[in-house]
This record gives sequence, structure tokens and C-alpha cells, in this order.
Amino acid sequence: MATNTKRLLPIGIQDFADIRTRGFVYADKTARAYELITGSGKAFFLSRPRRFGKSLLCSTLGAIFEGRRELFGEIAGRPALAIDGLDWEWKKHPVIRLDLSAGRYLKGTTELDEVLRVGLESEAYKYGISLAHTDHPVSRFKYLIEKAHEKTGEKVVVIIDEYDSPLTSTLTKRDVHIELRDELRAFYSVLKSCDAHLRFILLTGISKFSQVSVFSALNQLSDLTLDPRYADICGLTQEEIEANFGPEIDGVLVRAGYSREEYFDKLRQFYNGYRFSRKPLTVYNPFGLLNHFENGGYFQPYWYRTGTPTLLTDLINERDIDFLNLNNMQIGYEDFERFEIDNMEIEPLLYQTGYLTITDYDESRRHCFTLDYPNLEVRSAFSTSLAAHCMKTSLRESSALCDKMTTALCNGDVDAAMEAVKLFMTKIPYDLFQKRENFFQSVIYVIFAMLGLDCRTEERIAAGRIDMVVETRGFVYCFEFKLDGTAEAALAQIDSKEYAVPWTGNGKKVFKVGVNFDFEKKNIGEWVSAAT
Repeated sequence: MATNTKRLLPIGIQDFADIRTRGFVYADKTARAYELITGSGKAFFLSRPRRFGKSLLCSTLGAIFEGRRELFGEIAGRPALAIDGLDWEWKKHPVIRLDLSAGRYLKGTTELDEVLRVGLESEAYKYGISLAHTDHPVSRFKYLIEKAHEKTGEKVVVIIDEYDSPLTSTLTKRDVHIELRDELRAFYSVLKSCDAHLRFILLTGISKFSQVSVFSALNQLSDLTLDPRYADICGLTQEEIEANFGPEIDGVLVRAGYSREEYFDKLRQFYNGYRFSRKPLTVYNPFGLLNHFENGGYFQPYWYRTGTPTLLTDLINERDIDFLNLNNMQIGYEDFERFEIDNMEIEPLLYQTGYLTITDYDESRRHCFTLDYPNLEVRSAFSTSLAAHCMKTSLRESSALCDKMTTALCNGDVDAAMEAVKLFMTKIPYDLFQKRENFFQSVIYVIFAMLGLDCRTEERIAAGRIDMVVETRGFVYCFEFKLDGTAEAALAQIDSKEYAVPWTGNGKKVFKVGVNFDFEKKNIGEWVSAAT
């Protein structure tokens, strides 16, 4: 009788002990953890998007500091992890772990106090400490740290996961947000006043509320967010995937009939691309990738579906941000620090939440970072949300138009694709239009990006910049746009600049497409195309 050999993938499992004892597949990050806990610092902050492995990192570090070496050796048929063979003391420290993601915080400090009360009492119970003498979170936290050190004789480790959840949950509710911010600033200030009792501190979250906010009380923290040494401490590299998920990869190749090279190219385009430092190292989102393997290798927006960007679209609308031009944003290093409710910049927020990522870094230009969508999953799904935000069209109608465009582009039917684009543009409210060529170009980009195809704007080649390139499995489309000009002039520019040459002879049929926008009609006026 055949046996089920399908391996256990830790989808949504954030407890390190559970993963190890039950034999889940685990990509070993303990060498990175070792570097962190044996370095010169002891207080750290790490920002990463949701479902990126922050909680599992916290759980792993907790197990290390609790001295649970048995979890790091050979266990449940899995090999020993890297830290097991390194020179680590395996001393048992008291570990205080808090997770602030449990509440919605719309009731302000009332709800925050309850979340902190439950969390602190649970941690105190582990060490036989009573917190009954006070109800205030600040004094409870301080007392717990001091007593845990006193009772165990070892300095305390504090790990706070999703430290900023109360703040990110209330960005559009200013009064509640400020009330929470002030209480959290007092709560986190305990970590500075109790420094003599502490061995290690880690706070994780999505955003860094700095300046006059929470981090003004935490100026001893080293920020790992853009540190090249820890760019892969969360997320999975290409090498880690190939080393740890061989059976899953082989299963997809058999089912789908891809060549290995073809599959990895598609996998990278759809799920890879997250970059967290000036170092050109990219990683995959673990949640999306594990779901991809678990579901037989089908390419779906698994990560994106776990949370809707309602907050982002609300902020975009409230602050009159050019939501159709979110790709190829450029910001300086200091812009990542500007994260306050009264000084909110959309670029770092989109980066920290995972909807944009670093695609280029230029040290000579005042440490300039270029941000763009990390991959096809995010580009397609977020573009769909943006389109729904500005276009008056039903989901069924949008899906029908997207299907029509995809079919047309995959079959080399330029006219059918452009007719579908025109229908989409009729759904955009009149007052949103701007008399700029790049506005219309951005509209087209958002529409094409919804399809999940490889779509790139301002594509740089030796001859210059092409307005947009769209690639399918069998075709390449080189677009040039004009506003209140002529489609023939746009096509002539493609020819004169030889924009299509880089794709000629690559096995795909190449179309040159000149498009003219008519501002009075608020739509495409005409287009012409030619195959090379």
C-alpha cells in the first residue's frame, strides 16, 4: 500500500517548539540569531511586513535564551540546527514575551491596558511572581523585570512582538492614536530604566514610530531593519528554498510540466523580490511560498489575501496621494524614520507593510532608495485594489475585462486588449484625470498590472527608456505613449530609438504599440501596432 509522504509545512505556525517537535520543514535561521545575540549590542528593533516570520524569530530567540538545547539538536527526524554546534552558553534566562497583535485598540488605553494586563500576568505566572500590588502596566512591567532577575539570578530577556499594533490599528483615528502613543511611550521607557536587569531586548513590528513618539523612549535600540547583516533574518532566500524544499519543488515540476529553469524564473517573478537593505539580496515571503507548495504549486496571491490594504487606500484618499503612480518611488534614508501620525509619508508606509520594496540604492545621491512593487503577486493584487478604489466597476465586470485583456495579450491580439483598456478607462471618474502624459501612463500600468503579467514602466535600455513593456509567455509588447499627439508619432519613436531590439530574436513575438491619449475624451484616442 502506498504511503502518504507529503511533508508538513509550517503554514501560519509561529511556535518554534511546535515546529521542531512535530517535524515540520524548517529553514534554519539560528546562525543569524547567534550573530545577533553574541554581538556587542543587546537592544534591537526589527521591522518586517506581516506574515514574514517575525513571530517565529521571537519564538526561536525565546527558546535559545530559555536554554532549551534539546529543540536545536537532532529531533523528529530533522537534523541539528546551526546554533547547536556553536559556542553558546545555553544558560537559562527568564524570558518575558509579549504580543500586542491581539487587540483592535479602538477603545484606546482601556483595551491596551487589558492586553498588557493579561500578557504580564501570564509571564509573571511562569516565574511564580504576583503582580497584585498594582494595576498600572508601567509599574507591573518594571516590577516583573526586577523580580524575575532577583528570583532566577539571571538577567532578563524581553521580547515584544508587534509592538506597534495599537498604533498601526488607529492611524486614521487621531485622538485614540495619540492616547495610545503616550501610554506606550511610558510603558516602553521601562526598558531603559531597567537596563541593569536586562540581558537582551527585541521589539518587532511593521513601523518605527520615532522622533517625538514611542522611540524617543527607546533610543538605546539598534535598528536592524535596513542592516545588511540581517537582510535575510526573516524571509527565505533562493538558496534556502532549493536546499530545504526539494521534494515540494520536484512535485510541482511533475504536476505542471515546467522545466526547472522555467519554474524558478516564474517562482522568482511571482513571490521573490523583497529587499531589506542596500545589499542587493532579495527574499521570498514565507507564508506565500509555503502556501504555494501546499497547494500543489499553483500561483495565487496567498500573502496578499491575508490582509486587505484598507488602511493604505484610506490614507491615499485622505491625503490626496497620486495612487496611480506608486512604482519607482525614490526616497532618502532619513525618510524611513518619518513615521508619525502628523507627518505620515506614504512611501515608507508602503515599504514597511510590504506593498513596495527596495529595488535600487544609490549612495552617491544622498543614500537614495528606489521603491517598487516586489513581485507579480503584490503588483497584480494591489493594483486591483487601487483600481477598485478609483474605478466605478463591479468585481464581476473587472474580472471579465481582465480575462478579456489577458486572453488577448496571450494570443497576440493587440486590438482586443486595447478595446478592453478603453472600457476600463470609462469607469474612472472625470475629476480624477490630470493633463499629464505620465498620469495616463500610470492608469494603463495599473490596468495591465492587475493581470498578473510581467509589466514594467520606464524600462531602461541602451537606447533610452521605453514607456512600458508587457511580457507574456509568447509575446513582448513595447508601448510608447503620447498625450494629444498621434499614435503614429509614438510608433515612429519606437522605431527610431530601436526600443524593440533587445527582445528581438528571444523566441517571443514582439509587438510595437504606439498609443495616443485624448485628454478631452479622457481616454485612448487611437493606437497603432506593428510586429517585428
